[in-house]
Amino acid sequence: MTHYRFRPVPSATLAELRARDDAGEARTGYVDDEGGAPLRCCLRRSRPGESIMLVSYAPLRRWARATGADPGPYEEVGPVFIHAEPCAGAVGDFPVELLSARRVLRAYDARGHILGGSTVAPAPGHADTAVGAALDASFADPAVALVHVRAVEFGCFFTEVRRPG
Repeated sequence: MTHYRFRPVPSATLAELRARDDAGEARTGYVDDEGGAPLRCCLRRSRPGESIMLVSYAPLRRWARATGADPGPYEEVGPVFIHAEPCAGAVGDFPVELLSARRVLRAYDARGHILGGSTVAPAPGHADTAVGAALDASFADPAVALVHVRAVEFGCFFTEVRRPG
């Protein structure tokens, strides 16, 4: 599994989202009293008492801007949780905390168009194996440029995965 790169939201993007999100709104942070929010800045769940924000994020739009792709109607904007202030970022290669539940993997080509998808329902303690097998299947297609991992129930973006290298 370590040959895949699970990418948190980049720090420069986080700074932009904290000022004005991808829906054009200035959001404010709040103290998460309960904890458990899936943070996209560091790929872990929030802890009680941390200051977090819920912002609108368009991951495919930002990738397309950097690569010259045109995802057209495949572009999505959705809510993501981030720390209200800069954090240390992701630690480790595999975000077990976020990927240990049912997930949808969506494969995109270099244009930003969806090529396919799969649903992963890892058995307890086997998230890395289940997600790894689904990523292997997606990246077996040479046309796949990246994969987005999302929540099954709400479609929320969790992380972007790219080929090794």
